[in-house]
Parts: sequence; C-alpha cells; structure tokens
Amino acid sequence: MRPIIFLLILLTFCSKAGSQQLDTPGLPASKISEIKEFIKGKKYSQELAVFINYKIPSGKYRYFIYNLKRNTVVQKAVVSHGSGSVIPRSESLQFSNVEGSYQTSLGKYEIGESYVGKFGKAYRLIGLDATNSNAMQRAIVLHSYGCVPDKESQNPVCLSLGCPMLSANALNRTAAYIDQSEDPVILYAFY
Repeated sequence: MRPIIFLLILLTFCSKAGSQQLDTPGLPASKISEIKEFIKGKKYSQELAVFINYKIPSGKYRYFIYNLKRNTVVQKAVVSHGSGSVIPRSESLQFSNVEGSYQTSLGKYEIGESYVGKFGKAYRLIGLDATNSNAMQRAIVLHSYGCVPDKESQNPVCLSLGCPMLSANALNRTAAYIDQSEDPVILYAFY
C-alpha cells in the first residue's frame, strides 16, 4: 500500500511541476496549448514555436522561442513592433493587416525561407490568420536591426514598419534554431 501512495504523491508532484513550467512569465500556458493543438498532425515543427507577447512593454523580453516537447523557453529577446501600432498618449497598442498602416499584425505565422536583404539575414513570414493574411504582400519579415538592444531595459525599443525586429545577436540565436528544424516553425504574435 505504501508504494502505491508514494507513487501517487510522486505523480501529483511531477504533474504540478510540469504545469508550473508551462506558466512562464509573459508566456501564458493557454497560448502554448493553443499552438500545440494547432500544429498537431500538420507539417509544422512539433518541437519549437516562437511566441511574441505584445502585452509586455516594449524594451522588455517579450519574444520567446519555446521547446514544446520539454516545455521550456530556450531563448527570450527584446522585439520591436510597428510604428503605426503606437497610440499617442497611451500604453496600449493597435494592430492591423492593412498595407501602409505600419502596424504590427497579430496571429499565427509560418516562418518561411530565409534570404539576405538590406537588414542582413531575414525570414519571410506567411500569415495563417485573417488578421495577418497580407504579411507577404506587406513584406512583413523577421529580421534584425541595429537599434534593438540585446538586453531588456526600461526604455522602449525602436519601432519598425510592422516587422518584428530583433538585435543581431538575438536573430543569430533564433536562426540556429529555425535553420535546424526540418519542418517550418510557427510564430504566434498575440496581445
């Protein structure tokens, strides 16, 4: 009887520890679960996903590469948002899928092929939702830019024309994960 009780206690503890790992600050477990369900049985990486939580203030870590198998964050970084997303005299942001809005678009993206452009290496983003279906037309890509810092601070980060921009070091780390994946990685931007 004692081994069974011990086993039940151990299983309860392990299940609580696992669920606590899912509650990463800035990365809600509900968003992780949503992506796990979305990719199930599809041609996307079942191991990695990228999350951007635009509710977190600019200048703070709000970009996360998440290992879906181990339930751990493997990279966090500072990431920009579009200049058009700024609402004057407000902490809130606005979002759009309209070309020329310079606003960030929310939703799920497939991280597509990489190319070398005026910002160096970049990844095409293919919008998978109605809220970001114009990403290719708008040339919304994941790239680096010199004004994005490596470390978080109280200062807001520079603004983009709608693209998620990382520091060069952060993009290099991200590239190592994306380029190793045999299947496309999902990026999920939410607010």
